[in-house]
Amino acid sequence: MNNSAQQLSLFEQRLPKKPYHTDEFANGLAIARAQNAIKSRYIQANGPTHKYWLVFDVDKPNASLDWYDSGAPAPNIVATNRENGHAHLIYGLEVSIRTAPDGRSAPLRYAAAVESALREKLGADIGYAGLICKNPLNPHWQVSTWEPCLYDLDWLADYVDLSAYSGRKRLPDYGLGRNCNLFDYLSTWAYKAIRQGWSEYERWLEACLTRAEGYNKKTFKEPLPHSEIKATAKSVARWTHKNFSATGFSEWQAKQGAKGGKVSKGGGRPSLNEPWLELGISRRTYFRKKKSDKL
Repeated sequence: MNNSAQQLSLFEQRLPKKPYHTDEFANGLAIARAQNAIKSRYIQANGPTHKYWLVFDVDKPNASLDWYDSGAPAPNIVATNRENGHAHLIYGLEVSIRTAPDGRSAPLRYAAAVESALREKLGADIGYAGLICKNPLNPHWQVSTWEPCLYDLDWLADYVDLSAYSGRKRLPDYGLGRNCNLFDYLSTWAYKAIRQGWSEYERWLEACLTRAEGYNKKTFKEPLPHSEIKATAKSVARWTHKNFSATGFSEWQAKQGAKGGKVSKGGGRPSLNEPWLELGISRRTYFRKKKSDKL
């Protein structure tokens, strides 16, 4: 199997079981089993809880090759409009990004920073919602494949400058930044609200979902799809109910107190505070340079 066939086969294998799809946006979106949805021109590439593909909408006549002149990494797949040259650049990830983090958002924030910086380098549309993309399995588009290997975030980060996102409390309200910000808004509220007497998990989950829907509608110009809101609300509700309910919070305090009473033999590891972001390099590059005494 050649590189192009392998890339497209992997794209098909990673599709959600029942993705959104359509031939024309004016007709709205439908949901169908993947084997039927792949016949449409547009399709949902990622599921509600994990992102396997970073997709960028580049509205330029030479979008299929402009990434090279921009010094950006080579996409795995490019689906191009034959009439105007606009394209969706699709980058495959070796390890998927969880968009509904359980208790901590640091990995998602790193992914969002990389995605945002890469979007800027590509000159991609910040208004692109990212729910569905040009379907590279449909012959309507001109499809090309480039990088044969899947990316990790550190590899992508080597091409971009992350210094603008160092120490930033809120990420841009588009792409994965929306997932980060929704998680931050909801978890900040939940840590306090859970201690006001929410004992039944189902009622607490409903309250978290209602609050998440409100943040999504009020905060983001391009709102997240309901499936992603629901996944984030469920993640926050489950974690806070376990750790910050009246019983859970007491247990958590006891564990923290026990940790505080232990002294590390090595004096404790100092916090790195993500210095690679301040230097505008990837985490992998930072430790590689540090190991070779180049920092």
